[in-house]
Amino acid sequence: MGARRGAVGIVRRVSDADILGPLRRAVAAAARAASGADVPEVVLEPPARPELGDLASPVAMTLARAARRPPREIAEAIASRLLEDAAAAGRLQGVEVAGPGFLNLRLAPAWFAWAAREVAAAGPSYGAGQADPAERILLEYVSSNPTGPPHVGHARHAAYGDSLGRILAFAGHEVEREFYVNDHGRQMRLFAASVAARYAQLAGRQAEIPEEGYRGDYVSEVAEALLEELGDAHADAAARGDDEVVALIGERAEGRMLATVRADLDRFRASFDTFFSERALHRDGRVAAGVAALESAGDAYRSEGALWFATERYGDEKDRVLVRGDGEPTYLAADVAYHLDKAARGHDRLIDVLGADHHGYVARLRAVLAAGGHDPDRLEVPIVQLVSLVERGEAKRMSKRAGTLVTLRELMDDIGVDAARFFLVQRSHETPMDLDLDLAREQSQENPVYYVQYAHARIAGILAQAPAGAPDAAPPATLDASERALVLRLAEWPTAVREAEERRAVHRLPAYLIDLARDFHAFYTRCRVVGEEPDVEAFRLDCCRAAASVARTGLDLLGVEAPERL
Repeated sequence: MGARRGAVGIVRRVSDADILGPLRRAVAAAARAASGADVPEVVLEPPARPELGDLASPVAMTLARAARRPPREIAEAIASRLLEDAAAAGRLQGVEVAGPGFLNLRLAPAWFAWAAREVAAAGPSYGAGQADPAERILLEYVSSNPTGPPHVGHARHAAYGDSLGRILAFAGHEVEREFYVNDHGRQMRLFAASVAARYAQLAGRQAEIPEEGYRGDYVSEVAEALLEELGDAHADAAARGDDEVVALIGERAEGRMLATVRADLDRFRASFDTFFSERALHRDGRVAAGVAALESAGDAYRSEGALWFATERYGDEKDRVLVRGDGEPTYLAADVAYHLDKAARGHDRLIDVLGADHHGYVARLRAVLAAGGHDPDRLEVPIVQLVSLVERGEAKRMSKRAGTLVTLRELMDDIGVDAARFFLVQRSHETPMDLDLDLAREQSQENPVYYVQYAHARIAGILAQAPAGAPDAAPPATLDASERALVLRLAEWPTAVREAEERRAVHRLPAYLIDLARDFHAFYTRCRVVGEEPDVEAFRLDCCRAAASVARTGLDLLGVEAPERL
């Protein structure tokens, strides 16, 4: 693997990815020599109980069948060879065999000093560039109708999608982020009619908002802005529901609403490279062309007055309507054109972040790619479940049309961008979640984002008092348990990043950062840093620099700031 460029424009070295790599390779070499078998990737993880050692490995048990020997016998041979290897022995304080054949490793102080120094020196590149292979990825997320401001449901999509994009880029992928603007169809017509009616009302005319229309305060705000811009020249026609005037008002209202959407997402630190218009697909004839291509290829057929897409032959549970009997195309018709367009752009992977009500879309979108001659396995569809706001133990109810929604802007004004971003990715995107507003407002260590940021601020305070320069010093002869725990936690960072990237599991990072903060706070309580003996001070300053760097990197991947003081 060669050097790759990551999310922050720094060249990533593979050696930065994993400080446990040399130890894994030493265990693998000893296991190969002891068993005579091919060795899979060596797992090193915390043992069942801390008193058993720093790291444990089941490698001997995974080799027992191939080697045709008892796993404990293989483990004892591995332990012996590790202690005979001068390089490995220098990193180890002891190796024991436990149970049926677990290897328990106790690491030497020299390894901890080396590891802390390496992580501190690697800085923001530590853990980066692990993607194998690196891919060109088109990531689509949020993709809402511009019929209202973003609300808390969109906020969860934005926090997940943007964080996923950052993680993928950090891992070494080339990521393009896209927002698919659903600016065509019935909801847009209802929005236009709603704003037109409110515009007419504000101009003193009698007008009724459609029964299924939009009634939130934001509709009135848009209508007021349009009345100021256009005057009341169109009020009578708007009150009558004149098609031309409603379309004009709808176009102006949509432009204002899309600007609001973009501004709110920008403030939320969710970035996009492209805003792709659904209306443009219809206007340019690509929806009709996509439907015609399916029909000519035999993948679409007419029945009961409608045109159907034969998705069942591609693994869907049933065929789907493309064009209704009245000639109106369904949402799927636009999805056909859009996904064929995306598939033709040359990306290795397409990721569509969709909502909880879109489970049934996955099979039909894969059918679109297959029917278009593309590999359907290029498409991934993470489904983001619903989020509820909880205040004083009660859930808030939301409705965009009734105007009772809690907007993303209100959420940011209430709890701040940092708390909103962190809380919204704390749970797996596959799980419905409650966002506790009371907890998110707290400036205490009960609040997880504050807890992590406070750890970073504490480290910044220590480093501000540190003497200039980094004197060479021998490793401390002995280590406090909190020092060992902190460095071992830092060693887990590349694994956390890799799991978040490979599994699209953004929640793995906030969980890791909370554990890192807990280990640092314990270290801070037990270990004085500045003013200790030179070798102890140098090592502990390296621990602080390393912990600060990883905390900053992790928070940045979540779109959260790492303050120097709180």
